[in-house]
Amino acid sequence: MTLSKKTPRPTFDTAPGRILIIKPSAIGDVVHTLPILNLLRRRWPKSHISWLITPACAGLLEGHPQIDELIPFDRKLFGKTWKSITAAHQLLLFGLALRGRKFDLVIDLQGLFRSGLLTIQTGAKYRVGSTSAREFGWVFCTHLAPLDTWNQHAVERYLSVAEYLGLGRSPVEFIFPTDDTDRHAVADLLPGNEPYAVLLPTTHWETKRWPVEKFAALVEPLQERFGLKSVVAGDRSAAGLHIPGAINLGGKTTLRKLTALLERASLVIANDTGPMHIASALGRPLVTLFGPTSPIQTGPYQRMDSVVQLDIPCSPCFSRKCTHQSCLRQLEIEPVLQLAATQMTKNDIRITNQ
Repeated sequence: MTLSKKTPRPTFDTAPGRILIIKPSAIGDVVHTLPILNLLRRRWPKSHISWLITPACAGLLEGHPQIDELIPFDRKLFGKTWKSITAAHQLLLFGLALRGRKFDLVIDLQGLFRSGLLTIQTGAKYRVGSTSAREFGWVFCTHLAPLDTWNQHAVERYLSVAEYLGLGRSPVEFIFPTDDTDRHAVADLLPGNEPYAVLLPTTHWETKRWPVEKFAALVEPLQERFGLKSVVAGDRSAAGLHIPGAINLGGKTTLRKLTALLERASLVIANDTGPMHIASALGRPLVTLFGPTSPIQTGPYQRMDSVVQLDIPCSPCFSRKCTHQSCLRQLEIEPVLQLAATQMTKNDIRITNQ
């Protein structure tokens, strides 16, 4: 266990036989980590690569061609460790199981106390984190990639860890396991082969939600101006939203099928939410609505031209609670539609009704 944030760069005389990535959540963070997975596989093609992930995010990686094993991590259960003997016992058994896998290299990209604890429980010779880890999570690592600022995009931070490991920073590729079975299943949910726009109106933070009535107000102009049918997607909370004229697939797609839905979309309009990052990584024409959060840190990677954000003094505030939510409530639909047209033209998507 290190007591200093200054550690030498790790050197590998031979390829690590078994590698573990610790990035259990959330969906956007998992997407941002995919380029590191790709660089690991390129550098060490024969290594056994495991990924520790929560069940809620596991669907995004199931069947991934670059992953040998997914290790489910029940964050809700283990979050009760400090007040439940049963949870503490389960965490101990989980740690022993990790140690039994005999990992050579563990990369902690979560950077918190709990992920650090899991990191040291593996007993791996190389336990790599970063100097930006919080809650003293860095203490459990043998090597720390120097990250001096959080004022950069998450993908860039993760690429700095990859560079520290000698993997380089490129190519930056986002590979998803979605296949033709997923695509056919999505096609069965849609009427014919009409072009469509995907609307992603739900988020975990209430303050990050553009009002649902404004998403609903997009449906008619999307059809009239661009010839696009609107499809609502997301988790089960999206199923209860009232957006007349749209096909509502909320809660009806797995993460793999959601990816298939997004990859065929002519346009995606989204709050700052995990599926937005999938759409961005797929290179789809995109409009993202930002209010309390910073697109510099967690926006669509290298796609700042897809961001709509009002210039008001209190944004970004990074707050989950707000009495007025001016940053998004005052954002009208016309700037969103104008940017949608720009994005579609830039991506050579034909606008049929103009």
